[in-house]
Amino acid sequence: MPILILIVIGAAAGFLATRFMRVQTDVPTTIAIGVGGALLGWLILRFLVSITGWVAAFVGAVIGAMALIWLWQKYISK
Repeated sequence: MPILILIVIGAAAGFLATRFMRVQTDVPTTIAIGVGGALLGWLILRFLVSITGWVAAFVGAVIGAMALIWLWQKYISK
């Protein structure tokens, strides 16, 4: 991944993660948390896909879709 994309995605992921977990951090810490989480998630998913094939990617997609549905029901459809 290019470093700029990693920082942008990491910043967004860190922002969302700190808000979901209700943690108050400054901007550099939020970006560091997000970049670390993005790297860790990428490595774990890459490892699972190499071991189990595309089943892990499908399971990840289903879990992501379930998370979006939960977020929709919890925050938007009220």
